[in-house]
Amino acid sequence: MSGVTLSKVIKRYGEIQVIHGIDLEIADGEFCVFVGPSGCGKSTLLRMVAGLEETTEGRMTIGARDVTREDPAERGVAMVFQTYALYPHMTVQQNMGFGLKMTGHPKAEVEAKVAEASRILKLDSYLDRKPAALSGGQRQRVAIGRAIVRGPEVFLFDEPLSNLDAELRVEMRVEIARLHKEIGATMIYVTHDQVEAMTLADKIVVLRAGRIEQVGAPLDLYRNPDNRFVAGFIGSPAMNFLAGTVRDGMVEVASLQDAVKVPVQMPADGTEVVLGIRPEHLELVSGDTHSVELTEALGGVSYAYLAGSTGERMIVEERGDERSVTGTKVGVTFDPARAMLFDATTEARIR
Repeated sequence: MSGVTLSKVIKRYGEIQVIHGIDLEIADGEFCVFVGPSGCGKSTLLRMVAGLEETTEGRMTIGARDVTREDPAERGVAMVFQTYALYPHMTVQQNMGFGLKMTGHPKAEVEAKVAEASRILKLDSYLDRKPAALSGGQRQRVAIGRAIVRGPEVFLFDEPLSNLDAELRVEMRVEIARLHKEIGATMIYVTHDQVEAMTLADKIVVLRAGRIEQVGAPLDLYRNPDNRFVAGFIGSPAMNFLAGTVRDGMVEVASLQDAVKVPVQMPADGTEVVLGIRPEHLELVSGDTHSVELTEALGGVSYAYLAGSTGERMIVEERGDERSVTGTKVGVTFDPARAMLFDATTEARIR
C-alpha cells in the first residue's frame, strides 16, 4: 500500500481555474475524506488522483512514483462510483472478476481473489445472483468487491452512498469502516455529508471553492476550527453564529441579555465579530429574550429552534424529560469558555 502526495496541484478548464494549488499528504493506510459543499472541487480532485482528469500544474505521487502524467490503469488505484456500474447480464462473481479476466490473469487466481473479496464483504450467498436481484447496498458491496479484487494501492470512493436510503447508508458506513480496518489500504473518500466524514475519517480535508480550508482529525476540526466556514460545516446541527461588537473587552450581542467575556485575545473596542456556540453547549433558562419557533423531538434528544428579539435564530440541544414548548418565551445561557469568536470580515478564528 502507498500514501498519496499532492504538491501545488492546479486544475484549469480553459481559462477557468477550479483547483487552486492544493498541497496535501495522505499517509500510507490512512482513511482521508474530502468534504465540502457542492461545487467545492472535491470530486474533481479525486478524479485527478485517479487520472480521469488531467492535472494542469503541480505534481502527484503515489508511494515513491510520480503519477502526474500516468494513465489511470498505471496508477495502482481503484475507484468506486456513486452509480454501481455493474454489468446486468453477469453474476456477482463474474462482475467482480471481470477486470482481472480481461487483463489475462489465470482463472484460478481470479477465482481466489473473488472468493477473498466475497468473504470480506459477506457476499458468499449472492455470488450466483445478477444485479437486478440485489438490494442497493448489496450492489454497492459488489462494486467495492470489484475494486478489492484488483488489489490496488489506493481506493477512491466518489460519494458511494448517495443513492442509498438512510438505514442502508448507516449500514454501509459501518461496512466501509470495517473494510478499511481489515485490509489497511489507503482510502480517499468524497462526500458532501459531514456525518459520513466524521464517522469514517482518520483525516478530513475541508474544501471550499477549490481551496483547502483546513485539514485535521475529525474531532480536531470540530473542537478547534480555523475559521467560520469550517466551524459551520463540521457538526450537526450546525454551530450557531451571532453578530456582536466588542465593548470594554466583552462581546455585546443584541439578542443576549448580558455581554459575554470570551477567553481569547479580544480585539479593539468597536470591532465587529461573530460569536459561535454549538447547540449542545447552550442551555434554556427562564427568560423572554427568545421565542421557541419549533421543537424537533428525536427521542433521546430534541432540538429547539429559537428566534431572538432581533430576528437572529439559534438551535439548542435538549436532553432529559423536560422539553421546550413551541410558542413559549425562554432565555439562553452558556459557558463562555465554550464559545468561539470569529472576525466578521475575514471569518478567521480569533484565538
